[in-house]
Amino acid sequence: MKLRDQPIYDVAQLCAQKGVTQAVLCPGSRCAPLTLSFARHKDITVRTLTDERSAAFVALGMAQQIQSPVILVCTSGSAAYNFAPAIAEAFFQEIPLIVFTADRPKEWIDQLDGQTIRQQNIFGNHVKQSFAFPEDYGHPDAVWYIHRVVNEAINLSKEYPQGPIHINAPFREPLYPALNEKISYSLGLKTIETKKIESNLSVAEAEAYRKRLAAFSKILILAGQNDFDEELGKSVEKFSVSHSAPIVGDILSNMHSRQCVIRHAETFLGACTDDIKKTLQPELLITFGKSIISKNTKLFLRTSKPVEHWHIRPSGKAADTFQSLTEVIHCDPKAFFRSLAFDSSPKGFSSQKKENFLRLWQAEEHRSELSLKKFEEENTFSEIAIVKEFIAQLPSRCNLHLANSMSVRYVNLIGLEAGKKGIHVYCNRGTSGIDGCTSTAIGHALSNETPNFLITGDLAFFYDRNAFWHNYKLPNLHVLVLNNHGGIIFNIIDGPENIPEQEEFFITQQKLTAKNVAHEFGFDYLHIDSPKKIKNSLKDFFIFDGKTKLLEVESNQEENKIAFKKLKEQLKKGYGA
Repeated sequence: MKLRDQPIYDVAQLCAQKGVTQAVLCPGSRCAPLTLSFARHKDITVRTLTDERSAAFVALGMAQQIQSPVILVCTSGSAAYNFAPAIAEAFFQEIPLIVFTADRPKEWIDQLDGQTIRQQNIFGNHVKQSFAFPEDYGHPDAVWYIHRVVNEAINLSKEYPQGPIHINAPFREPLYPALNEKISYSLGLKTIETKKIESNLSVAEAEAYRKRLAAFSKILILAGQNDFDEELGKSVEKFSVSHSAPIVGDILSNMHSRQCVIRHAETFLGACTDDIKKTLQPELLITFGKSIISKNTKLFLRTSKPVEHWHIRPSGKAADTFQSLTEVIHCDPKAFFRSLAFDSSPKGFSSQKKENFLRLWQAEEHRSELSLKKFEEENTFSEIAIVKEFIAQLPSRCNLHLANSMSVRYVNLIGLEAGKKGIHVYCNRGTSGIDGCTSTAIGHALSNETPNFLITGDLAFFYDRNAFWHNYKLPNLHVLVLNNHGGIIFNIIDGPENIPEQEEFFITQQKLTAKNVAHEFGFDYLHIDSPKKIKNSLKDFFIFDGKTKLLEVESNQEENKIAFKKLKEQLKKGYGA
């Protein structure tokens, strides 16, 4: 006998048939039909997290790690709104999520019924599309519609650019099956599949772009945020070598495994003279990937505009971040660089000019490396010094998660060497918020057995402490907390440090330590507050013995501010300033 909520139970069956088998469920009553649908399905792995904001970021991390959509379910009312920060992050990072929000029937909206808000299109333009299930399933067309929506939602979430899909599901009471009523799933449900056609340059298109490339002597490649992709890295490197084109890639480009990458553009573009910047100005800028961290690189490219700027992406529109975009090339970046790796232009004066341009960028990179090394030798105890030592000891294969604000900036300044190609770097730079950095790292840790390290500041850490409020073991997660008891970035950036309200309203002084969090959740706790503790604490921290570990570095804001300013001064000394 078919159950009243059979079409809803079959949502889980359709997801399983289409290979979507990971679900994050948030407790609630209105969502009971969906919760039972996923929880009782033998092919779907479910995890339960109480805090909806954290749960959504955990789902985001899982989807990013497994490269597949993850199901996210919550009850009605404000619970849905708590998904919003992670959904916005998923939208701009192009990460697939299938978001189900339970709801009241439409006749009860705006009638002061409990846990009832206006949920239709609640996530606005931060989802690829919003759907709504019908409230009654008596007619066969309603069942057909539910099945079609699930198929479309999964397909759309995976189509480039990937992203979150919202399905609002109103449910009438009773919400639970009757006593002794067993849930079953319909077999052989119809699935709708989409076929991906690879985006490659044709022979004629490749030849046309080779001729256009030959007209430029100063070609610059800029890699935005990307997941680690060995094939992409090799293709870009081959193109770079054949065209003598520098590759600028910050820490989130995951291009550090390539020997030819310019890693320290942020440092030397903030310190070098205007005359040097003129020599570094490209004629052709080729970009791919998402956002970059470096403000100095953005400012440089906005003021030193190229003649042409090509952005490579498989489909869709491209952002004009540097106000110079002239052409969007709809092609897979791997295929684009692979097709054009061979330089057909004749060797001679033009070739010499290309090589000179590459050497100019390499010279500034080398100058920055020397300045950074000298600073490291002189600096003894500060956050950036400890982060440098921490990075040097990372295992050859791990995931490195970086919280926003100073954590990601420290690591970007230090950089990763080519020998660290097994380190894959992640950061929530879609919206660049601190709200779900820990939860996202936990999503990764739940989805693999690889060592996962998170570097986070105190404000980001305490803001997202509910990330640990669940019943799942995290033996492969180790967290480094940089606790300077406030938002140190507002001690460093221009503006806040010169106003009287700085201490109270920008730095946000706080007295908490991570020790109580570690005790509360049963984690191993390590502590550094002086240089003599660094060696032994880091040694213990890198031992994986089946427990989550927190290493807290307590330091003085003023000392960190001084260290950061010394770094800037050292970089300027490299230019005689």
